[in-house]
Formats: sequence, C-alpha cells, structure tokens
Amino acid sequence: MIPLWIAVTLSAALFQTWRTALQQRLRGMLSVNGAAVTRYLYGVPVGGLLLAGYAGVTGQSPPAIGDPVFLALCAGGGLMQILGTNALIASFGSRGFTVGTAYAKTEAMQAAVLALVLLGENLSPLSWGGIAVGISGVLYLSLAGRAMTPASLWEATRQPAAMYGLAAGAGFALTAVIIKSANLRLDHPDPVLRALLVLVVINIMQTVMQGGWLLWREPAEATRVLASWRISMKVGALSALGSACWFTGFALAPVALVRALGQSEMVFTLLFSRFYLNESWKRQDVIGALLVVAGVVLVLGGR
Repeated sequence: MIPLWIAVTLSAALFQTWRTALQQRLRGMLSVNGAAVTRYLYGVPVGGLLLAGYAGVTGQSPPAIGDPVFLALCAGGGLMQILGTNALIASFGSRGFTVGTAYAKTEAMQAAVLALVLLGENLSPLSWGGIAVGISGVLYLSLAGRAMTPASLWEATRQPAAMYGLAAGAGFALTAVIIKSANLRLDHPDPVLRALLVLVVINIMQTVMQGGWLLWREPAEATRVLASWRISMKVGALSALGSACWFTGFALAPVALVRALGQSEMVFTLLFSRFYLNESWKRQDVIGALLVVAGVVLVLGGR
C-alpha cells in the first residue's frame, strides 16, 4: 500500500495546481492582494469542517493552542506563505502560468537546506541527487530552451519572473519548515489532527493579516473580493484541501522529501496550462517536466 505521506503529497500537488489555475483567472478580476486573500478568507470554513470531521470520525479532541511559541510559529508561517503566494502571483505576469510556477519550484532545494540546518533532517545521497535533477528541470524551463551556460543562467535569474519565483520558493520553503515546527509544538499523538489544527489557526491568522492589509491599502478591493465569491469559494476550498494535505505530509515525513515529491505539480501544471488556460506547450516544457519527474523518482528511490 502506498504510504500516506506520498498519497497526501500527490493530492496536495493536484489541489494546489487546480487552485493556482483558478487564482490566475482571478488576476483579471482582482489585484495581487485581492486574489491572494481569497484562499485564506474562503478557506477558513473548509479547514474548520475538515478539522471537525476528522476529530468526529476518530473520536479525538484537538489539543490546546495556548502555547505562545506555537502561536508565534503559526503567525510566522502564515506570513511567509502570504509573501510567497504574492510573489508567485506576481511572477505570472511576466512569462505565463507554467514558467511562473516553475521558478517557484526551487523551493524543494531551498527547503532541503533549511530543513537540514533548522530541523536536522538529512537525506540520502540519492535523494539529494533527485532534488538536483528536479532543479535541473526547473532551470531548463526557466531558460526557455537556451544553452545552460553560466551567462544564460545569470541572465535568466535577472528576469522579473525569475526574481519573483525565487522569492516565492524561499517563502514556501520557510513556510514548510515553520509549519513542521508548529506541528511538533502541539501535545497530541495524532500528527494528522495536529496538522489540521495548525491549518485552521494559520488560515485565521492569514485572513486577519492580509485582510487587514487589504482594507488599509485597497479598501475598494475588499468589495470586489466579496463580489467574486462564486469563483473565490472554489479557490478557498481547493486551497484548504491542498494545505491540509501539505501540512499532513510535513507531519509524516521530512520536509525536503515532501517538497521534492511536490515537484510533481509541474506535470499537473502543464496539463492545466494546456487544457484549462489554453496556453501552448513548448518542447522545453515537456523536457523540463520529464526531468522533474525523474528527480521525483530518484527522491523516492532514496527514501
């Protein structure tokens, strides 16, 4: 039987791709902050239902959340995710949905290094190699098929989309490490219940943080966020489902492995870009995606 952490991570990648595709369509209706806040505002009820449903089915009660360190970690993780999401959405405007997401996939390597330094999570040489292969696929996508010379690499990273994507990857990598730390602070034996509780607490904090910022800096945008409820509800639901799976994966396996397996999102991204957003495939998109998949296989082989 497939390990639970693999199943939930693949599900997270699918939900995240679907949500991001919907969120990309919101860019034509809302600002960057408006499109981003929908995932938290409309995700809170769904996250609450997931927590209540799991607790009811398993007959467990969620642990207390009065620990100030836990709350500080949730706030920090929520803020990093907000910043990463905004950077990811901003990257779409430069070269499109597929490549904007590809730049952010450097988070796998960034998460591996951060988890090693901050959590002491080491990987096998094969898994490190798999992450490197996956990153090679990302670089191939980012260079749009040009020669991967040092000059080309430098030129690619100077593009606005690359800078936004790298910033998004750093934000998501930090988010993963902080979320795992918050999960470990809770006094409860069930890691899944802990993960769902972390999700609800973080989403509430994120709604307050980014919603407050939106009301302060873009008050008129708040009305448009509410008016877009039909599509925004779908974004929020998919976001909550994806985050629940990500948080569960972090609770069950090393952060780096979860993020590395999450690079399978690139395959889903290519499918969504072609059949949902009607973007054309290029040869380098397919080659890059195959490299990402090969990296994922190596990561799992090293597990």
